[in-house]
Amino acid sequence: MREVQHGSKREKLGEAIRAQAAMFIAREANPTSMITVTRVEVDDRLKNATIFVTVMPESKKEEALSFLRRCRSELLSYLRKVAKIPRPPTIDIVDDVGEKHRQNIERIIREVGMGTGQDGDVNKE
Repeated sequence: MREVQHGSKREKLGEAIRAQAAMFIAREANPTSMITVTRVEVDDRLKNATIFVTVMPESKKEEALSFLRRCRSELLSYLRKVAKIPRPPTIDIVDDVGEKHRQNIERIIREVGMGTGQDGDVNKE
């Protein structure tokens, strides 16, 4: 029973961090790139969180990741103040390569024309 509650707490913390990190990034980031928070993973002990992001255009990825890593302490302060997380976990910020792979696979399928309907959406058969 305790694990179910703990998992729920972890999910709620991850979602709170995801939403607030997205707002923080939208406010603080340079408008030359679009940074999207795709997901957040929080460890079982609620001590560490990994924020996964995608950056467009791809050419701005390293610059954006460097900026985000430099701003971690400001993000933690923001989480304490705005999200009311008294002791936020240690934050790491990484490129979400899995999301990029998914997008690339969908693009290839569309280009080849296999598995797409008339509207261009990938069939889910």
